[in-house]
Amino acid sequence: MTTSRTPRTDPLTLEVVELFGSVVNRYHDEYERAASKHNLTGAQARVLGLLSLEPMPMRRIAQKLKCEPSNVTGIVDRLETRGLVERRPDPADRRVKLAAPTEEGLRTARVLREGLDEFAREPLGALSRGERVALRDLLV
Repeated sequence: MTTSRTPRTDPLTLEVVELFGSVVNRYHDEYERAASKHNLTGAQARVLGLLSLEPMPMRRIAQKLKCEPSNVTGIVDRLETRGLVERRPDPADRRVKLAAPTEEGLRTARVLREGLDEFAREPLGALSRGERVALRDLLV
């Protein structure tokens, strides 16, 4: 026998989800504006930002951005043409190529982050380091 449950809507949960959506939208909008100042698309800026944390294979970039690896290949190709990213062998598995930022790519990623308007960071700005760590740990 199958039973069908009626989903319960918890107003607090709905409010939190809406607030997360608002924060994400503000961040993406601001990232698009900051990226355009460097003649980059928002997607290119996000890939460059990810790579500034650590070099990674295209497949992993695609997983993080929730998109197809073929899309990432095109983005990395354009960043490579601009001298912001390079491909290099993975030291752990030379069959795998890593996308890695060049020095210019690292500089551009830093300037992009610094150029984000406070409006995009404002919701987290009031949290202490401990609260941000707790929030991160809850979201992982």
